[in-house]
Amino acid sequence: MTLYYLAIGGTQVKSPQTLTWVIQDIDAKASRDSNGTMHRDRIASKIKLTVKWGPLTVTECKAILTAISGQFFSCTYLDAQAGGMVTKQFYVGDRTAPVYTFNEQLSQYVWTDLEADFIEQ
Repeated sequence: MTLYYLAIGGTQVKSPQTLTWVIQDIDAKASRDSNGTMHRDRIASKIKLTVKWGPLTVTECKAILTAISGQFFSCTYLDAQAGGMVTKQFYVGDRTAPVYTFNEQLSQYVWTDLEADFIEQ
């Protein structure tokens, strides 16, 4: 049985090399008073996933970049706080994909270290 690690738009993609889970608090307003005490108006907590793949064929790289190219997309991932797989809506931040090498056996370029931040909607 294949256990998927990451699915985008309901489709399993190649397992990333690393996936870093972050929870970010979103404040409408935050300030300190004259005693230095912090006062916050936290309005939400959102998940950010920093996802990094190892070597990818041109086809694999294209499939991932196409899957995350929309304004928003669903992503199923292992959530540290939920303790299991969850699906949430995300948008993507910057994407980087340095070219690695030309694979003579495959007659194509291989990309390495495709990296992207998925930020919860």
